[in-house]
Amino acid sequence: MRVFCDNRQLLHAPQRELHNGDWAPHAESPDRLASILDQCPAEPAQDFGIAPILAVHDPAYVEFLRDAFTQWHTAGRSGDALGYAFPIVGRRRLALDRIEARLGHYAFDASTPIAAGTWQSAYWSAQSALSALQAMEQGVRHSFALCRPPGHHAGRDYMGGYCYLNNAAIAARRATDLGLGPVAILDVDYHHGNGTQDIFAGDPAVFFASLHADPVTDYPFFWGHADERGEGDGEGATLNLPLPQGTKWSGYSTALDHALGAISQWGAKFLVVSLGADTFIGDPISHFDLVTEDYRKLSAQIATLGLPALIVMEGGYAVDDLGRNVLEFLAGFD
Repeated sequence: MRVFCDNRQLLHAPQRELHNGDWAPHAESPDRLASILDQCPAEPAQDFGIAPILAVHDPAYVEFLRDAFTQWHTAGRSGDALGYAFPIVGRRRLALDRIEARLGHYAFDASTPIAAGTWQSAYWSAQSALSALQAMEQGVRHSFALCRPPGHHAGRDYMGGYCYLNNAAIAARRATDLGLGPVAILDVDYHHGNGTQDIFAGDPAVFFASLHADPVTDYPFFWGHADERGEGDGEGATLNLPLPQGTKWSGYSTALDHALGAISQWGAKFLVVSLGADTFIGDPISHFDLVTEDYRKLSAQIATLGLPALIVMEGGYAVDDLGRNVLEFLAGFD
């Protein structure tokens, strides 16, 4: 399996996040990338430019991401840029001058700071996904985009959950434009991929299925409930399978069968997998009980669909075990 990454994805290094009412070290650290690269050497990503990103994300939001850190320091602030006020009813398009206001407008949490290297890392994370897609366009059956920072919490015009650009959505949109579809996205991160769901909620051309911790108990709380099935023309093209904390492989496998059956019935010809290894029993911020050996079973079960699969890295914060867990997952496709 070909693996794609760019060293500029290490530049994003926020110092801290606001978590459960207190400051905590930022969990999405460059060490995550290093752990995976130690097990899965990668070839460098190519640069496909800004156009595939703008096919998914709002231009004003992308401009904000590029400029936010500079604007933060121009305003006399220090450290990483982080908002503290968020609109809860209707996000109107307002001419907002203060960087603090713009941070709140384009974010939904206080755990996603913008640091000096954030834009460069997010940009090249998206390029890694596009590079992996190009390899598949050229005949590779399965490829792995080692994306960091992750992307599945980022919506068309908002960031959150350590995510800035939605790598899986960018790749899925591009695959659709290339005629590789119908495209399905299978999200197996511990947390619901709310950004991906939002981007494709009204789109009947992309099917989104997610296995994740029940949002009644877990982040992101406001998305991922079982009754969310898409909107308008896209109604029925979203499947959410929330699971309880403590889920082990037996329960997870049953839910995965449900998702795979739905993807097959929908008629997908191309699969994007949002891989989160934060389903691991030792993950410090998640609460499923999968063990390292389960990741090979997980990917082997996905492979029974018989579809070309682009794997896009999302979460996973047990750094010492992360590389081995990812390697096990990739091996299942062999």
